[in-house]
Amino acid sequence: MDAIVKGGAAVPEESLKPSREEAEAAVRTLLAWAGDDPKREGLIDTPKRVVNAYQEWFSGYREDPITYLSRTFEDVQGYDDIVMLRDIDVESHCEHHMAPFMGKAYVAYMPTNAVVGISKLARVVEIYAKRLQTQETMTAQICDAITESLKPAGAAIMIDAVHQCMTTRGVHHPNVSTITTQFTGVFKTDKELRERFLRLCER
Repeated sequence: MDAIVKGGAAVPEESLKPSREEAEAAVRTLLAWAGDDPKREGLIDTPKRVVNAYQEWFSGYREDPITYLSRTFEDVQGYDDIVMLRDIDVESHCEHHMAPFMGKAYVAYMPTNAVVGISKLARVVEIYAKRLQTQETMTAQICDAITESLKPAGAAIMIDAVHQCMTTRGVHHPNVSTITTQFTGVFKTDKELRERFLRLCER
C-alpha cells in the first residue's frame, strides 16, 4: 500500500485506505477469532463502536503537528529563559500490540527569536500520541518538530508512561513506568541546564 509521509508518520493515501465497512468487517472477524459470536445481541454494534474509537484514538494521522507550530510571537520583551510545560497527559497505543500506554510529557525549549502559544506545544504531544507509537519514537518526534519549527537554542523532552502491553500481558508488572528523554542544543551541551529541566519535571 502506497503511503505519504506526514508529520513524521507514513499515512496511507486516502484512495487506498480501507472503507469503514471493511474496517467493521475486520472487527467482526477478530470477535469470531476470539471465540465469540459477532451476531449476538451484546456484540452487534461493537464493530461500529470500535471503528468510532479508532477514529478518536488515532486522529493524529489526520493532522500535521508542524502546522500548530507555524504561528509564533516575536514580542517577548527580551525573555531569554526556559519555556516549559509540565504534566501534559499522554494517551497513546503501542505499535507492537496496539495496547494503550498512558503517562505524562514534559516539554521545554529555549527560545531564540520567537515563542509559540503554549497550548500548541500540548497539541503537538497529543497529535503524536494519537498514532501507533513506541515511546522512544514519539519522544524524538516531539523534539524534532519543535526543533524544526521554532529553531530554538535547544529543546528537552521527557515522557513517563505505563504500558498496558507490559501490565496486562507478558510479564504482568503493573507498577513499572518507562521514562524516555531527548535533548538538543543547549540542553544537550549544558549539564547544569539539563539538570535544571529534570528538577523542574520532579516538582
